[in-house]
Amino acid sequence: MYRLHILVDADIPFIHGRLEPFADVKYIGQDDFTPALVRDADALLIRTRTRCGAPLLSGSRVRLIATATIGMDQIDLGWCAANGITVRNSPGCNAPGVAQYVWSSLLRMGISPAGTTVGVIGYGNVGSIVADWGHRMGAEVRVCDPPRAEAGHTDVLYEPLETLMAECDVVTFHTPLTRTGKHPTYHLADAAKINLMRPGAILVNAARGEVADNTALKEAIRTHGLRTIIDTWEGEPVLDTGLLDMCDIGTFHIAGYSRQGKERATRMVLEACDDFFGWNTDKSGLAGPRPDNENVTPRAITESFDPYPVMEALRREPRTFERLRHEYVFRDEPVFPTTVKS
Repeated sequence: MYRLHILVDADIPFIHGRLEPFADVKYIGQDDFTPALVRDADALLIRTRTRCGAPLLSGSRVRLIATATIGMDQIDLGWCAANGITVRNSPGCNAPGVAQYVWSSLLRMGISPAGTTVGVIGYGNVGSIVADWGHRMGAEVRVCDPPRAEAGHTDVLYEPLETLMAECDVVTFHTPLTRTGKHPTYHLADAAKINLMRPGAILVNAARGEVADNTALKEAIRTHGLRTIIDTWEGEPVLDTGLLDMCDIGTFHIAGYSRQGKERATRMVLEACDDFFGWNTDKSGLAGPRPDNENVTPRAITESFDPYPVMEALRREPRTFERLRHEYVFRDEPVFPTTVKS
């Protein structure tokens, strides 16, 4: 009887042993997905850096690609659709972890939510949690998301990006990386928009490196007093060390690296396989969705994560970005006090 062949990125955590009852599984490095190896695979389970398009997939029998990430800019979605390949991502898997990163960084920089105006750019799974936690801690949160506004969503008041850049104390980006379409996000934060920000305002990029023009960031830091929190970089894993030295907090793309977030991503990848192949894989011990009725507190957030040791490790060895990221110990998401009902 024919058994399906699955290629799995070896660095997807908590997945080993869960697919083996249903398929022949080969675990490989994210840079080891080659046309020759992929040719006889039925499915690929990947992460951020495996480029999936015609050069890798032409002539293969791949029918499913599932990525244990939110973003899909590493996948040529149009080519896959035209060639009968189903693509699944893991939306929202690491959203609480990114919110934890953003708010712990801001709080540790001395930002008090009460009295602070925060502009959230991108109101999807991640941005909406960043905004929600801000609301619960007393911040004034304003939102920019043109695609959602044009789609008729009325859950929040959507404002222009230029308005938020000019008027907010903090602007934090949570968009995918897109280069085409009506609202491309490549260099969404370009020099013109960055220069709208107030002296001393904070720009946070925990989305994709190319969403912000890193050269423009350096110039604004140097001449305009811009403050920055950067987890994603143009050209990573090769960094602009000048920008790294200038930013207030700079880390190696680990904003979403919570243990629970990684467990959710693995659960979603397994669910993609279940849906596509009709399996019922073992998902025991993997975190599910985080409750949305939490009593968010600054203390719980800051106690759960400190970005400064991460930054210090990167500044000591900026050329080891990938190794540092690979060796990073997944942190736990904050545990908030239980709200007692009267």
